[in-house]
Amino acid sequence: MASPEDLARSRVCLLVARWDALRHFAVYDGRTQSQQHIKPLHWYVACRLVLEGGFRPEELTPRPPFDLVRRGGRNVLHFDPSKATGGEATVFGGLKTKNVDVVVTKPELGPVLAVSCKGMTGVVRNLTNRMEETIGECTNLHITYPALVFGYLFLVRANEPGMVIAPNDMAVTEEGQPVEAIVRFHAALREMSGRHGIRDDISRYEAVSMGLVKVRSGVAGRLLTGFPPADSPLQIERFFSTLYQRYEERFVYGAPTLKSVTSRLEWSPDSPALAEAGSRLDYDVRLAAT
Repeated sequence: MASPEDLARSRVCLLVARWDALRHFAVYDGRTQSQQHIKPLHWYVACRLVLEGGFRPEELTPRPPFDLVRRGGRNVLHFDPSKATGGEATVFGGLKTKNVDVVVTKPELGPVLAVSCKGMTGVVRNLTNRMEETIGECTNLHITYPALVFGYLFLVRANEPGMVIAPNDMAVTEEGQPVEAIVRFHAALREMSGRHGIRDDISRYEAVSMGLVKVRSGVAGRLLTGFPPADSPLQIERFFSTLYQRYEERFVYGAPTLKSVTSRLEWSPDSPALAEAGSRLDYDVRLAAT
């Protein structure tokens, strides 16, 4: 697993635990224009799409530090940092080309699954502008790729009273509840999620998740409990399972003749990469039956 120092220095995808990615987002004090505050989240998503999702590492941009070897009919996953890449994938949209944070590309089909990761460190009043950008990004890519399974993962620093910040950067009230602007943004994002079929509204994402990340010393990187509400589809625990379900419906069950290309892989339990990941994963690895 990557150390905090690795996260600060690296420009290629590392094996990252969710807590480490969230803590980096919480404490990073550099320029956000560089996207370095959110890059470890990209890497967490990319690694999870391989380990839990069963996608081939070479299909991911950025590519995680893994290598797939077929041995005796088994899919053996090796940890290989030399294979890792950084950057984003350039996707041809209906209105313009777009750099997307994490993309799964099947050579025969093009991009089949993508995740856009965004993080806001302050200026809560700018959430309205974020909404416009979010709708535009989703619509642009679905015009060209209506079957694309597209997810949107949004983090906000849970700035709270008592911190040395501007009033407009406050995300949490003295009672520990999200401010009204964030509650409204959550309601708007709910309306933008839940796209099921390729004929559905192209301005909706297949899955959306939102999280408020605590920033105070001692709890930095922890998610604010109770928000989103337990019944919200924006809970991060539901995000990846929804992406996988939509992918299976469209590219596996919906196209049975392509199963040899689109089926998600299961990893051999003795894969060396799993030993490298250790016990710090917050999800189950997609393992083959022994």
